[in-house]
Amino acid sequence: MGLRTQIILTLALLAVVLGGCGQEIDPNEPQGFVQTKGSDTMVNAVQMVAEEFMKEYPHVFVAVTGGGSGVGIASLINKTCGVASASREMKPKEIEMALKQDVNPKEFVVAYDGVAVIVNKGNPIDKLTIEDLHRIFTGKATRWSQFGGKDLPIVTLSREVSSGTHMYFKEEVIQLGKKDNKEEFSKETLLLTSSQAIVEEVAGNEAAIGYLGMGYLSDRTKALWIGKGQDFHPPDVANVLQKTYPLSRPLYVYTDGAPQGIVKLFVDYTLSPTGQKQFIETGFVPRGAAVGREP
Repeated sequence: MGLRTQIILTLALLAVVLGGCGQEIDPNEPQGFVQTKGSDTMVNAVQMVAEEFMKEYPHVFVAVTGGGSGVGIASLINKTCGVASASREMKPKEIEMALKQDVNPKEFVVAYDGVAVIVNKGNPIDKLTIEDLHRIFTGKATRWSQFGGKDLPIVTLSREVSSGTHMYFKEEVIQLGKKDNKEEFSKETLLLTSSQAIVEEVAGNEAAIGYLGMGYLSDRTKALWIGKGQDFHPPDVANVLQKTYPLSRPLYVYTDGAPQGIVKLFVDYTLSPTGQKQFIETGFVPRGAAVGREP
């Protein structure tokens, strides 16, 4: 489907929504269209927020699409979305590009997440350190038997490079949090287009290991306890809340400057108790809950 066709369909849908089957709309009621794009980690939560928002504001249509944090940020820079969702901070280069386009990114932390590392349920390994993960995903370790597991070759899975989760994992695990570290994922690592694709591959492959936002955890795979040194913790709300899980991170939305009109209405709703409830229900930690963090 071409961009022009998508725009026509969107406008047609908007006309239906706003038209209310011929009913007159109170001019004082909020009305219009909000496009949000970005993080696949956040897409389910943002979709749930949008659905609840549209119940309260039936004459505002919110379209939610994923594609990765990089896609959302690029869309904000190109002025093709009103709200960009991202599981990472904007890079200085992206901010510079935005300013050149007369876009002034405004950042909001909307929730917190733990990046979970998952393996097949038949894999006997239950815990790994950050250094273990570094060795696995850079290709320095290639067999599960090196960690006390079965004598199988390790199959590493990653999100694609436009993913904010990919960027976070690369910085914290591949490069061990060191700014001068230029290491990359091993060439054998398979890049998958979505977190759900990683779930499917790990569930069906006893040798596979992948990572994703903890909102995608299910009983189809096994989440490892991750440690620094010998202090191991599982990826769950309590450990993200207490900052004890090593791969914890904020989740963001960005707007062009201080949000106005219906974009402000949607961002405010996302940060409200009702909006935050949707993040809780999809496995994340609400922004006001983390100890020592600004509510």
